Amino acid sequence: MGLPGMVMSGLAAVAGAIMYWAITAQNAAQNSGFRLSTVGVILMIAGAVGFVVSAIVFATSRRSPTTPASAVDRTTKNESGDTTELHEQRS
Repeated sequence: MGLPGMVMSGLAAVAGAIMYWAITAQNAAQNSGFRLSTVGVILMIAGAVGFVVSAIVFATSRRSPTTPASAVDRTTKNESGDTTELHEQRS
C-alpha cells in the first residue's frame, strides 16, 4: 500500500484504458470468449479503487509524529557564587 500501491493502481488503470480504447480484437466466433473492452473496464475500475485506497493509506502514514512536551531545569553558579535557575519548556 502507499506509494507503490498508487503506482501499481495507475499502471492497471492505464492498461485498462489501452485495452478498452486502443485494442480492437475480432473473435472467430462472436459469441464465445471474452471481450478485451470488458477486461479494460474492470482494470480501470480496480485501478481507480486501488489508487484511492493507497492514497488514503499514504496520506495517513505521512503524518508527522508528535513529540511529548518536555521540561528542562538547570541551576548554574558563576565564579562569585551567584546562582541562576533556568526552566525551559519544550513542546
